[in-house]
Amino acid sequence: MLLLFEIFLACLLAWTILNSLFMPSLKKGSTGAAPLVSILIPLRNEEKNAEDLAASLKNLSYPNLEIIMLDDQSTDRTKEILTNAARNDSRFKIVTGSDLPDGWAGKVFACHQLSSMASGDYYLFLDADVRVHKHTIERSLALMKQKKANMLSGFPRFPVKTILEKWLVPMQHLLIYFHLPLYLANYTTMAAASAAHGAFIMFEKNAYRKFGGHKAVKDAIVDDVALAKITKQNGYRAVLANVTEYVTCYMYDSNKAVWEGFKKNIFPGFGRSILIVILFSLFYGLVYLFPFFLALYGITELIQGKMNLHFFVPYLLIVLQKAYIDLRSRQTLALSPAIPFSAAAFLLLLYASMFASVKKTGYTWKGRTYD
Repeated sequence: MLLLFEIFLACLLAWTILNSLFMPSLKKGSTGAAPLVSILIPLRNEEKNAEDLAASLKNLSYPNLEIIMLDDQSTDRTKEILTNAARNDSRFKIVTGSDLPDGWAGKVFACHQLSSMASGDYYLFLDADVRVHKHTIERSLALMKQKKANMLSGFPRFPVKTILEKWLVPMQHLLIYFHLPLYLANYTTMAAASAAHGAFIMFEKNAYRKFGGHKAVKDAIVDDVALAKITKQNGYRAVLANVTEYVTCYMYDSNKAVWEGFKKNIFPGFGRSILIVILFSLFYGLVYLFPFFLALYGITELIQGKMNLHFFVPYLLIVLQKAYIDLRSRQTLALSPAIPFSAAAFLLLLYASMFASVKKTGYTWKGRTYD
């Protein structure tokens, strides 16, 4: 039985490697003319990110940019810091957001306002905790041109410090490389095979406006995936790329922020399906938790002088899978052996998110509550 389990895990490793081949990376390429790109960034209580974000954007090498930053009803010094940081750079425009209307999610409405002010041929939506490489814009446009894409997104590299960051944040890459059929995501308009990361989404303007932009997903908590799906449903091409060389995202600064941030997204991201949560739990229990306990049992056997490598091979295989994904996504390989702890924390978070939805206690994020 253990041999069959090892073969099963080896097949999952092989699938992960094969699947990853269908995710392109940002590379040098000709963009032809330099169309105007509107970089659109909502900020709500982001005083810790505002200055470094502006400095990162100032360093961009692309010659035809407008940068619109919307202060979304912040109660801290976000707007003051932005104004000072953007002084003497004509590419920047700092605006104040309107009150949130009924029926809209906060970030979605902020992005909708930004799009209404944009003049570019392309819209690049960034989060405040993102830092970009100086050649990000031209590399992104080149890939969109090569793939004839109307939407481009990618999961950034995530520097991590706290224990929950280390365990949970890089799991986003595992979900993409392991669970998402990347050929279907990147080479078809199948809406079910869609993914995006809200920290980095670029649209061709005409396609964005034709399907209704953020207004078309105005009440979505997981708005990035909703945008990818509606892009495909309207016959446009969406591409998910490996952007980790060019885009870095400092998502959270504490264990509490990690927990609350993922909690509001994870169960809605599963379509609020209790059945899917149960099946997913059983699968992760088998694939990522059982090998760990099997290895622990192997250690007890080893202490007693009994050596059986079959007790350790399953754990080695899941570590190799995580190491491959960490290597592709530019995460530290030191995180790979902790994959059982990552899986356990992910499952706990998934159930916490599900119970919050079922009990209708809602999700709280940056002073706003969502159903």
